[in-house]
Amino acid sequence: MRKFISDFNKLIKLRLTLTVVFSASICFLMGSKFQGEINWFNWLILTIGGFLVTGAANGFNEIIEKDLDKLMKRTMDRPIPSGHMTTGQALVLSLFMGIVGTMLLVKLNFPTSLLAVFSIFLYAFVYTPMKRKSPIAVFIGAFPGAFPPLIGYFAAFEQPQISWIPVILFLIQFVWQFPHFWAIAWVLDEDYKRAGFRLLPTTKQDKTSAIITLITTIILIPVSLMPTLYFMPSGAAFAGNIYLFIAIIAGLYFTWKAILLYKNMDVTSAKKLMYTSFIYLPLLQLTLLFDFIAK
Repeated sequence: MRKFISDFNKLIKLRLTLTVVFSASICFLMGSKFQGEINWFNWLILTIGGFLVTGAANGFNEIIEKDLDKLMKRTMDRPIPSGHMTTGQALVLSLFMGIVGTMLLVKLNFPTSLLAVFSIFLYAFVYTPMKRKSPIAVFIGAFPGAFPPLIGYFAAFEQPQISWIPVILFLIQFVWQFPHFWAIAWVLDEDYKRAGFRLLPTTKQDKTSAIITLITTIILIPVSLMPTLYFMPSGAAFAGNIYLFIAIIAGLYFTWKAILLYKNMDVTSAKKLMYTSFIYLPLLQLTLLFDFIAK
């Protein structure tokens, strides 16, 4: 049983799945605050449904890439390439999670479940095969990667409302993914080459890839400040001074790490940029939530 749990965690990429669920949950709470109350039962449905749908997408990804995972040190111990789980077993588990997760999300509202299904399709069946063909795969993958804020925010409403708030939340996570993914791609470049993945902007660890990564961190600063410029019907800004301060400091620090990558052109700098990206997004989302709730 312990081995199955370990293999299941690897199949669904547990840490990635939990990160996605965290992002959706935070944005659900923002949407709930906008309405004036939090429906904790719906939050539970979103959490479980989002976990299952994300796990399904990751499962399909590993099924499609099972032969490629054997070539990379980072992935060769995953359940399918290691022989701990058959493709059929992984497919049954992924289908079950996808169906049950979608059924749970549709109980919240139709747009939420539709976004979840579209996310699975884009991630597993468009982004995954594109990874070996062109660096544009990162751009394609950024869409399903930025859907969790939309899914979470829309899940808070019986009838999702048209608003700039979910768009802003989407844009922050969308832009963040470029330096995040490219830092990872720089660190894992040698491993990725074994599988033929082409994820760096130029497909190489060169100055152009580094400067493009730097530019996206610079773009992220004004994008991250958009919540302070949006005013709700009540007349209050979506985010206040606390968020403004944290967003500027975090954005400048993130940019500094990208500058060091451009200057040093080494894996050590790429790792520091990657670790910074792990902290940056949840820090901004939590600050935005607490700043919003404090109003």
